[in-house]
Amino acid sequence: MKNTLDAHIDFSFKGENYDLSSTLDLDEVLDKYPDLESLHVVMAIEHGIDTYSYLFDVMLVEDIRLDNPQGLAAGFLTEDGVFDFEGFSAQRSKSQALISLGVIAAQEMGVENLDAQPRLRAALLRAYQLGMEA
Repeated sequence: MKNTLDAHIDFSFKGENYDLSSTLDLDEVLDKYPDLESLHVVMAIEHGIDTYSYLFDVMLVEDIRLDNPQGLAAGFLTEDGVFDFEGFSAQRSKSQALISLGVIAAQEMGVENLDAQPRLRAALLRAYQLGMEA
């Protein structure tokens, strides 16, 4: 299942109303914008709005409403519509690492299900995290 989130924003500029909606593939968004500070940029680019325009400046004033999280994203949207991007990104990285570590455990040690060996899983994940810190 993909990690997606629906984003919506409404605003008016020069007498024209804008009602923008997008289903964001969060894996693609974070791969493309690793230092994501605002979903406004993503929404603007998706809808052909120049991020150096007055239209974008007006857009920035409005809040983006988020709903319908899918996949891993489901655990990171609060009831009041706030998405924990930092937590999602950390969990996503951990999940991706575990997939790779599972492949290594299968190839090098014949372990077919890394989840069935929690101590080995924890040791490999810890070694991976230490390598990332170095």
